[in-house]
Amino acid sequence: MSGFATHQDTARRTSAAVDAAVTAGREHGLTVTDARVLHDLFSVVVHLAPAPVVARIPTVLPDPDDLPALARRQRAELDVTRWLADQGTPVIPPSPLVPPEPVQRGGFSMTFWQFVEEDADAVPDYAANSESVADLHAALRGYPGRLSFLSAAEPDFVAGSLERLGRRPDLIGAADLDRARREWAVLEPWVRSRAAFEARFPGIGLQPVHGDSPAANVFPGAAGDRHADFELVTLGPVEWDMAALGPDLEAAYNRGARRNGLRELDADVLGFVNAVGMLRVVAYLTLVPQLPSAADFLRPALDHWRTTPFAGGVAR
Repeated sequence: MSGFATHQDTARRTSAAVDAAVTAGREHGLTVTDARVLHDLFSVVVHLAPAPVVARIPTVLPDPDDLPALARRQRAELDVTRWLADQGTPVIPPSPLVPPEPVQRGGFSMTFWQFVEEDADAVPDYAANSESVADLHAALRGYPGRLSFLSAAEPDFVAGSLERLGRRPDLIGAADLDRARREWAVLEPWVRSRAAFEARFPGIGLQPVHGDSPAANVFPGAAGDRHADFELVTLGPVEWDMAALGPDLEAAYNRGARRNGLRELDADVLGFVNAVGMLRVVAYLTLVPQLPSAADFLRPALDHWRTTPFAGGVAR
């Protein structure tokens, strides 16, 4: 089948995102003469140098035309990170030089963040990062804003993708798609309904959580580590933030939980979030035509998924 973006297509998309960010930054009074791309995968992250401001522009999206929905998610991220920064939690905060609102330019919706100098020699310590996730959860417990239940699971995206993948045998085999659909039939009610989740997993408290593997989203700042990338911040069980990280990092989180007076991870809920996380990987196959390089890290995850219990072992 056709329809896969070429290298030239992705380069043009990146260039257009940078141009939109530079234009928006200048419109907000920033001096931008040396914009520099820091990261380019599902989002383009660009330092609007010499201004101490970084723009993040999501570019690979399930529905690139639904900018209002994206802006709602971005607004929640800005609100949560600004609140955490005000409490003294080590996060990358929104830039104080730009109003803390999503900005739409050139067909993109973007956010602006404080530039933080990176420790280029830092080596990720995922055990330490996982233990620090419990510190983040302790801080997030006090967040006063409203968040949607398990919006980070993107249930509409998963359901729609499983339907679309039936027309893309080049992206997934029939046996894998059949398993994914059967697993989703089991898990979807607990993802979509807080009441259904609480009935299935009684006694598991819900709270604001990062939403997108915070142990892997710790930025090594020159002046210390900071939590970053709260794009999927949501209300959910703390286990959501530790999905697919394995026993060693779960044990590290539990050390941090005990230190903070929080409960340890629940094995049954871990099975649930791990299974939902794997179905999100399946769903992300629908984005491979936009970003062909994504197949390189999605395929190994799918290989692992085939070895796991059906629906995370929670189907009963």
